[in-house]
Amino acid sequence: MPDGANQFSKLLQGLNEEQRSAVLHGLGSAPAECSPLLIIAGAGTGKTTTLTRRVAALIASGVDPARILLLTFTRRAAMEMLHRVEAALAKLQGAEASPMFQQVGRAVVGGTFHAVAARLLRQYGNAIGLSPDFTVIDRSDAEDVMHAVRAELELAKQNPKFPKKGTCLNIYSSVINTGARLSELLEEDHPQLLDDLDRLRALFQSYRERKLAEAILDYDDLLLYWDQLLAEPSVGPAVRERFDHVLVDEYQDTNTLQASILSQLCPHGNGLTVVGDDAQAIYAFRGATVRNILDFPQSHRDTTVIPLELNYRSRQPILDLANAVIQGASERLEKTLRANKVEGPKPWLVRARDETEQATFIADEVLELVEQGTELSEQAILFRSSFHSLALELELNRRGIPFHKYGGLKFIETAHVKDLIAFLRMAENPKDTLSVRRVLTMLPGIGDKAATKLTAQLIDANYDFNVWEDHTPAAATREYWSDFTQLINKLTGPWAKRASIEEQVRTVRLFYDRLIELLHDHADTRRRDLEQLEFISARASDRTSFLTEMTLDPPTSTRELSGQPGSNEDEDHLTLSTIHSAKGLEFDAIYVLQVTDGSIPSEMSLGTQEELDEERRLLYVALTRARLHLYVMHPLRQYTKRRGFNDAYGYTPLSRFLPKKLLPLLNERQAGPQEDTELSPHITGKANIQQSVGKRLDDMFQ
Repeated sequence: MPDGANQFSKLLQGLNEEQRSAVLHGLGSAPAECSPLLIIAGAGTGKTTTLTRRVAALIASGVDPARILLLTFTRRAAMEMLHRVEAALAKLQGAEASPMFQQVGRAVVGGTFHAVAARLLRQYGNAIGLSPDFTVIDRSDAEDVMHAVRAELELAKQNPKFPKKGTCLNIYSSVINTGARLSELLEEDHPQLLDDLDRLRALFQSYRERKLAEAILDYDDLLLYWDQLLAEPSVGPAVRERFDHVLVDEYQDTNTLQASILSQLCPHGNGLTVVGDDAQAIYAFRGATVRNILDFPQSHRDTTVIPLELNYRSRQPILDLANAVIQGASERLEKTLRANKVEGPKPWLVRARDETEQATFIADEVLELVEQGTELSEQAILFRSSFHSLALELELNRRGIPFHKYGGLKFIETAHVKDLIAFLRMAENPKDTLSVRRVLTMLPGIGDKAATKLTAQLIDANYDFNVWEDHTPAAATREYWSDFTQLINKLTGPWAKRASIEEQVRTVRLFYDRLIELLHDHADTRRRDLEQLEFISARASDRTSFLTEMTLDPPTSTRELSGQPGSNEDEDHLTLSTIHSAKGLEFDAIYVLQVTDGSIPSEMSLGTQEELDEERRLLYVALTRARLHLYVMHPLRQYTKRRGFNDAYGYTPLSRFLPKKLLPLLNERQAGPQEDTELSPHITGKANIQQSVGKRLDDMFQ
């Protein structure tokens, strides 16, 4: 035990040897002599406890709390950490106590990167020509400013396909946070926009000037100006000298700009402590780069690296699987999780015939665990993409199992799904002018003014859609108008009375497919959502019941979808969450949906080794949320609606992250009956064709 351990024995109570080493690192040294510290905190290893005890130990050793900077990624995390620092210091009594320990949370400079940036810019902004009275605008406001500037420059007139405000803001944000040149970023991520390079440059310049003129800053500006503040010789040293120690939580989630800020705050790394886990770096889509933590020991000389490997959350068989999965990464920091709680069952690999059988199995198993004493609130279903849970949501709703869903918009609340449903609502009830206007304004060349005129014509014609056949469309609308009126005639004529709701959804989807790239970003992902909607619609008996269930009164939360009116926040409920939103959480039982190639890893993330490694880390995060029970779900058939194929389903192999050599780490189980008489009524033996095919596919895809 280090020499300082006896002095801080009360702060070290309950810590393991690795945690103690991290807490005591450099204590008693002058800040300039405290070497950089990288704490590699594996899942469930007591990261927050270690970090807060280190802050408390620094204060107890005599460091002025006002000279400590604690950076987190959420305001809630910062408040919790500062509260725990105070609680830890409260343990020091008698001679070890000091007045500085009182209300230490008010003295330590703690908060998110953006909150701390705003605080410092108000104090020092004048030095770089920034008004201290600036207003911070959120994402929605920033989009509106971008839209206004875009309209003033008439960029859409110069190019009708010029990107919408959301895409423009995404590109602007990526340039700021990654430090990439606009031309390089477009070439890499948006090659279709290279012809708009000069227009985007003009837009972003005007956007910046508008914000300066109006004294407003968006989130990216806060970091950009903080970085610039530190770089200015006239003021940078004063800001830098305010802090002796800088501690950063979730370092694996930092971006290039945030790393630059930290490098300027601690030019030689002295006094810098970063805590993170490269195996849980899953936010590249937000601009984070795993390179920051992977390269930290090389970019900061004399770094002390302390891995936290003792896991207080999961049973050892769960960790064995997680360790094996992450070992397949092309590059990682070395650590192996070991369990404080050794005993426990192996995780389950559950083979299901399709997504419906997967949903049925999970609902059954959830209720079975409830019977055994595991409350709903201690169970969670995790998935790669929000639409993966749709079949399960409907099954839970059917059974009256209450649930909350987290991560992304709920499926039926997304813009593209609402777009498609608007066609059906318009056909079902022509008096629904909200849907009429929504549909009309999807068509190129039809704005609010034209939509108002066409809606008035429909009303004057007693809601007879035939009135639009005589309309002379604008040039931009012409190529769509004839097909559009034919579609409306089909949906309101004899064909709709014969056609199933699935056929109607498919017909609208095929027409809408021509518009989706004009209306929204990430068109391919949205197309898959709409294919899922087509799959779900097959269960409805008619259009009226389908619209009533799905869209007549769209729920504002999944609690409403689960059919629990009047329920409160304290009710026992199941958690449904994207893996991204579940990071940092833990449950007794975890079910991971659709662990198949194409889902985990996503078929959209197979382009580079970096993307594939991030998908592997995503599975690792999902697995390490489980305390006692872990279910890895493998539906053998998934709804794909592949072009050129008659069968709407496709066979899906088990994720490449679970190769054959890892299968002994799981117990295998079949969801549903062992005899599939529906598919093969002439087979009377015990062989299960679907399970056999699944294993055969696994071997083929090794």
